[in-house]
Amino acid sequence: MTTTERNKEIARRWLQLVSEHKVEELCEMTSPTWTMHGGAPGLPPGPDGLRMLFGTFGRIEQEWTVEDVIAEGDKVVVRATNSCLQEKFLGIPSFGRRQKFTATFIHHIVDGIVEETWRNADDLGRVLQLGAKLQPAEG
Repeated sequence: MTTTERNKEIARRWLQLVSEHKVEELCEMTSPTWTMHGGAPGLPPGPDGLRMLFGTFGRIEQEWTVEDVIAEGDKVVVRATNSCLQEKFLGIPSFGRRQKFTATFIHHIVDGIVEETWRNADDLGRVLQLGAKLQPAEG
């Protein structure tokens, strides 16, 4: 298996472990200096950042479905869909509403370890699914 193919498998496994809430297994795949861009603000680097990220979820049932995986060099791009039932998101209660949204992740993977992750997700779509209303600013 080439390094590129191995990195693609690592990226797929990453989201599978997120779905299964296997935080410590994720930590084993994570560099001590890992950072996430586009996620919860103020996360410390490395596994402690992952643990803190999971601590922000609250009660959640989620399943990630990988739609596409594209890799070049030490970067792997994953486009995925999440179906989740989360108690609240960004402070907005779900009242039992299931949310479905898309996200794209770019992982920088070196020697089988995730060094850095960039996240771009449809968070606006999620809050609208929860019943949030957009209101123009008064000016």
